[in-house]
Amino acid sequence: MQNRITQLFNIKYPIIQAGMIWNSGWRLASAASNAGALGLIGAGSMYPDVLKEHIQKCKQATDNPFGVNVPMLYPNIQEIMDIIVEEGVKIVFTSAGNPKTWTGWLQEKGITVVHVVSSVKFALKAQEAGVDAIVAEGFEAGGHNGRDETTTLTLIPMVKEQLQIPLIAAGGVATGKAMLATMVLGADAVQVGSRFVASEESSAHQAFKQVVVDVKEGDTQLTLKELAPVRLVKNKFFNEIQDLYKTSPTKEQLIELLGRARAKRGMFEGDLDDGELEIGQIAGLIHDIKPAAQIVKDMMLEFEEAKKSVLNF
Repeated sequence: MQNRITQLFNIKYPIIQAGMIWNSGWRLASAASNAGALGLIGAGSMYPDVLKEHIQKCKQATDNPFGVNVPMLYPNIQEIMDIIVEEGVKIVFTSAGNPKTWTGWLQEKGITVVHVVSSVKFALKAQEAGVDAIVAEGFEAGGHNGRDETTTLTLIPMVKEQLQIPLIAAGGVATGKAMLATMVLGADAVQVGSRFVASEESSAHQAFKQVVVDVKEGDTQLTLKELAPVRLVKNKFFNEIQDLYKTSPTKEQLIELLGRARAKRGMFEGDLDDGELEIGQIAGLIHDIKPAAQIVKDMMLEFEEAKKSVLNF
């Protein structure tokens, strides 16, 4: 299947495995790339030396293209970018920052740059900054997303209406049918996060993977908008946030409650009570843990079957 995104990244399928913190190490990225998707290493949870190790191991594990996702709000950003260049990574997804800061610098090094946005406004700013493609992420997504709570099926056609460069849809995409729906609305590809969390190669703790499988409709909620909007599984820590909100807390009080390393404790170390458990609403449709290659295969089979069924309407 060839389109603007598969040609841009030189991949077989228009599926991007999201570079999620504490979930997307070299094992998952290489497995996704070997399956014909584009695997991404999530640099947001890695010190520079750890990122370097993951890039090197990923290069050994796959001959196919892969990339690195870099949240620009993290420290050591210059060191991280230097490592990406030194290790010969050719695809970088940036998020949580101004795309003008790094896009030109990376492209001068021969790197393809994609920026993640949650609104039309920021999609146009990223296009103006010269990025090669956009990920538009609806508020169904896990992790950090937009304050406006624009859904994926609303966001994609609104962004498409004004965008000239390739568009990747994210947020609530875990099936071939959802992939087809977003592409009908104008996306060239999809970025998939939550489904790959529940993969054998994900670096998430096994206990967190099981939580993802067990999540039902209504078990997640967007919160902490005053800091950075994040969708969390409703656990003990989430309930503490809600209790604090009843007191009309200051931003400083929210920061104090959040503390440090909550996401690591929850998703990587498996603290299901006091950890931060980030996952998308689509987890309600995820019922098993399976290899990344099987996830890609199943999505593409369902995508093709859905296309046929639509033609038969």
